[in-house]
Amino acid sequence: MPYAEVDGRRLYYQRRGSGAPLLLVQGMSGHHQFWGEPFLRMLEQDYDLVVYNHRGIGASSRAEETFTIADLADDAAGVIEAVGWSDAHVFGISLGGMIGQELMLRHPERVRTVTLGCTWAGGPDGVMGEVTGELVAAIGARDVERVLHAGFRANLSARYRADPAAFTRYRDRVLAERVPAPVVAMQFHAAMTLDTAARLPGVRTPTLVLHGTADEGIPWVNGQRIAELVPGARLELFDGAGHLFWWEEPELTVALLRAHTKPHD
Repeated sequence: MPYAEVDGRRLYYQRRGSGAPLLLVQGMSGHHQFWGEPFLRMLEQDYDLVVYNHRGIGASSRAEETFTIADLADDAAGVIEAVGWSDAHVFGISLGGMIGQELMLRHPERVRTVTLGCTWAGGPDGVMGEVTGELVAAIGARDVERVLHAGFRANLSARYRADPAAFTRYRDRVLAERVPAPVVAMQFHAAMTLDTAARLPGVRTPTLVLHGTADEGIPWVNGQRIAELVPGARLELFDGAGHLFWWEEPELTVALLRAHTKPHD
């Protein structure tokens, strides 16, 4: 198995495709398979693509101590270095978008461009949906079926959930990797203590912000706020899409990523 050695821990990763370097950073309770093969197959046509598991997830090293979003950003910078890149385009969603913010703030030399999906800057002006707390509570209860149904409702729009095959597809991806409940609790705590707002106006990294207008977990006003704070950032909304907008509109997501990153390859 390929591992990135970062500060004494091993982070499992997969690499595929060819082209400009692109690091994908998953969200809370997410793992490398949660991106979905259709999406990854589209990206690998244009990018040297790396996906990885956060500390404590899947085959990555266990997470025994609490951590911050800044710690996870240092992990991401370590992955970029470990795979032999000097820098990379970065696409982070949800928790991964929080990591993307800290990554370009702490390690700007490692980030060519950043795309921040369905995420927030935290702080007193951040808006977190009630369904996110409900999902975390379900995970804490360690009831797999409750977690699956809560996550399905929280992450996907009503129009996507109407597909009879949608829940099976969601279930299969969620259960594809080991995701310990205590690690998710630590991720949630890290997300709730994030506050990048005061520092974002100093960002010089080309920034694209993506958000679904039907996102009930992290409402789209959070994406709008980030785009207003980061100089030159562009906001693109997915009308009617939920938290997992790249599941619901993969072709549009890839097209926006390509348009954003190509001038900086």
